[in-house]
Amino acid sequence: MQRHSLFTRIGLPMMLALICSLVFMGLAGGGTARAASAVSAGVPVNTAFTQASQRFGVPVAVLKALCYMEGRLSNHGGSPSMDNGYGCMHLVKNAQGNTLARAAQELGVSEQQLKSDIGTNILGGAAILHDYALQSSHALPVSLSGWYGPVAAYSNATTRSTALMYADALYKIINRGFSVQAETGEAVSLAAQQVRPDTASAASVKGASTLPAGCVNDGKVDYPGAIDCIVDPSIFDCNISPYTYPGCTYESANRPTDYAVKYVSIHDIEGTAQDGLNVFQNHNSGVSIHYIVDTDGTVYQLLHDKDIGYHIGNYWYNQHSIGIEHAGFDATGFQWYNAAEYLGSAKLVAYLLQKFSIPLDKAHVMAHGTTPSPLPTLTNHVDPGPYWLWDYYFKLIHQQGVAYPHEPHQNAHIISLHPKTDKHPYGKNGTETPANFNFFYLYNGPSTASGLIPQLGSGSDVTDETNNVETLVSYYYIAKVKDPAGSGDTMYEIWYGESDQAHSPTPSLYTHAHLAWLAVPPGAAVEGPGVAVALNNLDGSPVQIYGKPATGATAIGEAPGNSVFASEYTTIEDGTTNLWYEINYNHRQAWIPASNVTVVHAITPK
Repeated sequence: MQRHSLFTRIGLPMMLALICSLVFMGLAGGGTARAASAVSAGVPVNTAFTQASQRFGVPVAVLKALCYMEGRLSNHGGSPSMDNGYGCMHLVKNAQGNTLARAAQELGVSEQQLKSDIGTNILGGAAILHDYALQSSHALPVSLSGWYGPVAAYSNATTRSTALMYADALYKIINRGFSVQAETGEAVSLAAQQVRPDTASAASVKGASTLPAGCVNDGKVDYPGAIDCIVDPSIFDCNISPYTYPGCTYESANRPTDYAVKYVSIHDIEGTAQDGLNVFQNHNSGVSIHYIVDTDGTVYQLLHDKDIGYHIGNYWYNQHSIGIEHAGFDATGFQWYNAAEYLGSAKLVAYLLQKFSIPLDKAHVMAHGTTPSPLPTLTNHVDPGPYWLWDYYFKLIHQQGVAYPHEPHQNAHIISLHPKTDKHPYGKNGTETPANFNFFYLYNGPSTASGLIPQLGSGSDVTDETNNVETLVSYYYIAKVKDPAGSGDTMYEIWYGESDQAHSPTPSLYTHAHLAWLAVPPGAAVEGPGVAVALNNLDGSPVQIYGKPATGATAIGEAPGNSVFASEYTTIEDGTTNLWYEINYNHRQAWIPASNVTVVHAITPK
């Protein structure tokens, strides 16, 4: 989705069943006052669970399950979720509530310590759970099953049904158990316990709706089976809303009559489905999406297919695409993306491809991360990140009755990457592992010992897309050699738009195409679709690269004359007869007017 930098890595569990639209609000009343005792940072995670349980009377199993469910045993570097929740216990600080401040007050620590230290965060969550337990019955539950009600209240959900589903999800984790590694490197285990939750303990948790707020199961949707969460046009539609952007979030249209629908854009929420609903049901968010897919495969529709959403950071692509958000985080997608979510999304995408006659290829079913920015002053987003398994996903879409396009391989020097890591989740029960990582890096020379090409970030961010490529995207190569450094990879020389000015004395996002060497694992490179195109200006000057096929657009980069790229399709500029070529310029698509393009005839591979 379109995320600001604070929309980072925190969330709910992979198998969270049917929970949506959690809107956090403050504690209804204060917890019992307790004299704050010293809380030290840096306590081992397992020790923190024990100390929190002893201090606040909350069972260790509840604390472990909640920390796993909300944060996968990680505080995510102190970064907030989309709903401004912090740490593995998701202590919130937003317009609806402030459990973060409440926990800080009760523990006698700073909010920053709760954000940054996982042990303190666990203590804070235990304090809030303790308060909820006393609010409901004035005494702590005497059994593990009796914490169902306090957990439901801890969700801070706006509907009773969502709160109960939150508690149900936590007890499923307790019943299943887990053994994982915390962010500190410690092994954390929860033995499976067959506990039947005391649902009567949630009697005081209020709520009337059986579906998330703003959602009904009335069948008035485009995609059969979707939950209807379509937003109110009188408020959200920028064509009729009394609010101006960003107080409105989409434009009513009559696509494909107004604009051809050419793409399905794949996003991740950087949070849960609930977090996404919270954002997209807020008309002041400035962003919108057509569909959300939860980790269990449930689909929620928020805009009609015919309307234009603001979801991809490039207005031309917004006009021509359907956007789908997925519960999860790009940097830790292996902990979130799973077989149920992939299948639910694949069925939805199959419907959209058939409805709008969109090809089943990566050029048209595209990542937000392969979408160009329209301006050289802006970066675009990187979701769904290096753990989205495109080969596996496309196979699922194909199994829904969508044929693969019959695209002849017109040039043996065009390759796309289909590594083993992209073909199926490596973990148990349809889950992924870190080994499913699917970004591939470029080097300065024909060896992995030559150093990586420049990148926009510092190098620690695995989602940085400025010096790598992802799977199923075609690239034209000039030469190839076996890596002399002994990695086993094959090095392919390609033209690539580099962020070579990102760290200069006068930093710039404007890119320049250079020759670089792509390291490809054994067996991963296959002949790819598309044609090879050479770029030229009549005067011999560098060719300007654009982020959208529109006359008068601002260039986002440039490439030398006679540089060669793979082009997977062409398009006619809206309202004109001008032909444009798409090229795979770096990690992202880009656009060149036909007047600057010469198609390179097929050649024999070296």
